[in-house]
Amino acid sequence: MREPLWRRVQNSVLERLRAGEFAERFPGELDLVAEYGVSRTTVRRALDQLRADGVVSAERGKRPRLHPARDVEQPLGSLYSLHTAVRTTERTQRSVVRRLDVHADGVIADHLGLDGTTPLVHLERLRLAGEEPLALDRVWLPAEHASCLLEADLTHTGVYAVLARRAGLRLDRGRETIRAVVLTPADCATLGCAPGSAGLSIHRLSHSGGVPLEWRHTLVRGDRFTLTATFTGTTGT
Repeated sequence: MREPLWRRVQNSVLERLRAGEFAERFPGELDLVAEYGVSRTTVRRALDQLRADGVVSAERGKRPRLHPARDVEQPLGSLYSLHTAVRTTERTQRSVVRRLDVHADGVIADHLGLDGTTPLVHLERLRLAGEEPLALDRVWLPAEHASCLLEADLTHTGVYAVLARRAGLRLDRGRETIRAVVLTPADCATLGCAPGSAGLSIHRLSHSGGVPLEWRHTLVRGDRFTLTATFTGTTGT
């Protein structure tokens, strides 16, 4: 199916934004009409989606202007969902499923305390905040508990919500290891960032009722994701 004209305009504007073309001034509706040779209705629809994604302010009768980028922010110490974290920024959360299948993996099974031949559901998604790539997320769960994911539409829904709704399974405890990394050229291309960009590599082991059920690895763009911590003066030295 051919991409709608307004979407092509929107994607072009986003590419120009990433290149820093509009750092000084964002063009008005008539400027974009003239540049792209499209109707004002087409431009307005493209701007409406950019506004919905929190990229620009596009009020009727006023020149569109860029919104300052707001990081996706996540407090430490909680078993969080990236899906929920994105939505708190008022951006549209969307996932592109790159892989979803069942296979055995001895290394992952070892993390979960399982036999190496245990069938595992393996899900790989590109996570987007608005229309901008945010993270590359890979998750493994025992197929006997997570086969419901194979039939789920995960475009706008989080894994934890599907597990709770369809399997009655709730993850209640987890441990994460977070490292700062330099993203590989391949990861930079996937995440839409400049070569040599920084990222966060997050490994997570999650439990349900004391049983390890999820092994996850997430690569997050360092320029779009912030971890926060709350503490008191009653501990430490």
